[in-house]
Amino acid sequence: MLPLVKNDPWLEPVVKQVDKRHDRYEERLRGIIARYGSLKTFATAHQFLGFNYDKRRHGWWYREWAPAAHYLSLMGDFNNWNRYEYPLELAGAGLWEIFLPDSEFGDRLVHGSKLKVLVQSQIGEHERIPVYIKRVIQDEGNKDFAGQFWNPPTPYLYKHTAPQLKDEPLLIYETHVGMAQEEARVGTYKEFTEKILPRIKADGYNAIQLMAIAEHPYYGSFGYHVSNFFAPSSRFGTPEELKELIDTAHGMGMLVIMDLVHSHTVKNIREGINLFDGSDSQYLHPGARGNHDLWDSKLFNYGKEETLQFLLSNVRYWLEEFRFDGFRFDGVTSMLYLDHGIRTTFDAPEKYFGDNVDDDAVTYMQLANTLCHELNPKAVTIAEDVSGMPGLCNPIADGGMGFDYRLGMGLPDFWIKVLKDEPEEQWNMKNFFFTMTNHLPQTKTVAYAESHDQALVGDKTIAFRLMDREMYTSMSVDTPSMTVDRGIALHKMIRLFTLTLGGEAWLNFMGNEFGHPEWIDFPRLDNGWSYQYARRQWSLVDNDNLKYRFMGAFDKAMLEFVKHHPVMQAPPAWMLYADEENKTVVYERGNLIFVFNWGHKSIPDYKIPVRQTGDYRIILTSDDRAFGGFGNIDASVKFPSEKKGDAITMKVYNVSRVATVYQRV
Repeated sequence: MLPLVKNDPWLEPVVKQVDKRHDRYEERLRGIIARYGSLKTFATAHQFLGFNYDKRRHGWWYREWAPAAHYLSLMGDFNNWNRYEYPLELAGAGLWEIFLPDSEFGDRLVHGSKLKVLVQSQIGEHERIPVYIKRVIQDEGNKDFAGQFWNPPTPYLYKHTAPQLKDEPLLIYETHVGMAQEEARVGTYKEFTEKILPRIKADGYNAIQLMAIAEHPYYGSFGYHVSNFFAPSSRFGTPEELKELIDTAHGMGMLVIMDLVHSHTVKNIREGINLFDGSDSQYLHPGARGNHDLWDSKLFNYGKEETLQFLLSNVRYWLEEFRFDGFRFDGVTSMLYLDHGIRTTFDAPEKYFGDNVDDDAVTYMQLANTLCHELNPKAVTIAEDVSGMPGLCNPIADGGMGFDYRLGMGLPDFWIKVLKDEPEEQWNMKNFFFTMTNHLPQTKTVAYAESHDQALVGDKTIAFRLMDREMYTSMSVDTPSMTVDRGIALHKMIRLFTLTLGGEAWLNFMGNEFGHPEWIDFPRLDNGWSYQYARRQWSLVDNDNLKYRFMGAFDKAMLEFVKHHPVMQAPPAWMLYADEENKTVVYERGNLIFVFNWGHKSIPDYKIPVRQTGDYRIILTSDDRAFGGFGNIDASVKFPSEKKGDAITMKVYNVSRVATVYQRV
C-alpha cells in the first residue's frame, strides 16, 4: 500500500486504482528512458524540430513532424513568399526537413525574417506557422500572424541567479504585462521591468506570476487560448526583453512563475497547431473528444508520445531558455476529468479514481512535475484544481502527482457567496474558520481572496462588492462615508484572515492590494475596442488624498508581518473561540493570537481564551490610522492573562470590524 493511502484511510476503497495510477507513470517513464536515455533528453524536441543551427555543416535545419501531410514548403520574405521554391523532404516517420546552408541563405534568411510553411494535406493547401517557432508577430495592417526567424546577433546574457526564499513564505503577485500600465494601451516587457517590478518589490512580494506569455491571437483571452507554445507574445516586446524582465526580477530577489496553459489550445488554423498536418489527431484528440465546447478550444491527447514530447519540451524550454522558476498549471481540473469536472460532484474517492478520470493527463502532469524538479530542484509547480484531487501535492513515489502547491480556489468563491448572498447578521464564525482551514495538511495551498477571475467584467472585486458606486464619489480622505469605512475595514480583514488561515503561500492579483476599482474588460467590439478597463490606475494608490493608499499600506504591512512571524509555515490554526452573537472569531497560529470582530459592535473588556499565561502585546491591528483605521486601540498597552483553574483568559478591547494580532511578551 502506497503512503498516500496509508496516510488517508478515506482512500482505502480505491487502493488498487491508486496503485494503477502509480504503475502507469512508472511504465511510461521506463519506456521513455529505454528509448531516449532520460526524461530530460526526451524533452528536447525543440532542439531538433523547428529551426536549429548545425555548426558542423554551417547552416540551419528546419524540421516539422507532420505525418498526415502530403507536401510542405518553406516560404517568406527571404524568397518573396514563393510558395513552392523550397519544399521539405520526407525523412521518414512523419518527419519533414530542409537544410538551409549559410552559403545560400546567410544574407537572405536573417534575424527578423518573416516566414510561414505551406502545408498540403487532405483538407487542402494552407499557409501555416511552424509549430516550434520561437517568435510570432502580427501585421498591423491586415492583422495576419507570421512566424519570424529569430537569431539575434547578441544573445541576452543573464546577470543574476534565481533567489532563495529561505524562511519566507511564497508571496505571489499575479500580473499581466499588457495591462500593467496606466495608459490606455498595451504595455511592454520593458515598461514592466522599469515601472512595475520596483512597485512589486516595494510592496513586499517575493514572486511574480506572469500571465499571457505564450503567444495568443486574441488579446482578450487573457492568454488562455495559446496558439504558439514556444513563442513569447510579441505584443509586449522581444524575447530578449522578457529575459531582461525575469533577470531583473531575480536581481531584486523575486522568483518568476509562468502561467502555463497546457490544458487546451486555440481552434484557429491560421495561427495555431490545430489540423496542422490536415488530421485532427496530430497532437489532439480526434472527433468530439478533441473539443472543449465551453472554452471553444481544442484538447491535447496526453496519451500520444509526440504530444507528451511537445508539451514536456515546452516545459523545459521555458525553464532553461527564459529561466522561469516554475509554473502555475492552468485548467488542471479540466485536464483531469473527461467531463472537465463540469458535471461531477466530488463526494467519494471513486470520483477521483474512476472512469471519468483522464489517466493519460494524470501521467503527463506527473512527468511534467518530475521534469521540472529534475531540471531545477527549487522549481515551484502550482495546480489550478478546484476538484480537490487526492495526492495532487504528494510526492509521486508516495502515489501522488508531485505538485508543490494547489490553488485554493474555494476561498474566493466563499467570499463571493458571503458578500453577495449573506447578510452580516447571518455570518457564521465557525463556517468562516473551517472554510479557510478545510484542506489536508500535506496539500500545500496557495491562499487568495481574489485573483484575476474575480476582477473580470461580469464579476466584481472584493473592494467593488463592498463599496460599489461610492468608489467614484467617496474615496477622498476628506469625504466621510460609512460605506467606504466599512468596505476598507472588511477588505483588510478578509485578506489577513485568508492569508493566515488559508494556506502556506499567498497570491494577489495586481491592483487588488489597494482595492483597484472597476473591472477588467479587454478591447472588443462591444466596448469599441477600448483599453479603458484593460489597465491599472497606479495613480490612485500614489495619491495621498485618496483612501486607496490605506489598503495598499495594510497589504504591505501584512506581508511584512508574515515574513517576520512564521505563521504560514506553522501547524494548522487552533480555534479558541467563535462568538456568533458578537461575530468574533479568535484563533491561535504560530504562537500568535488573532482576534477578528466581523460585527458592528465594539466591546470593551472582551474576554478571550488563550493557551499560555503571560502578558500579551499588539503586533498588528487593522485599526491603525496608517491603514485607514480610527486608532481606537492603544498598541503600547500590555494585556495580562488570568488563570482560573484550567482556564486562561485575557481581556481586550474588541473593536468593530477590526483584526488584531497579539504576541505573548
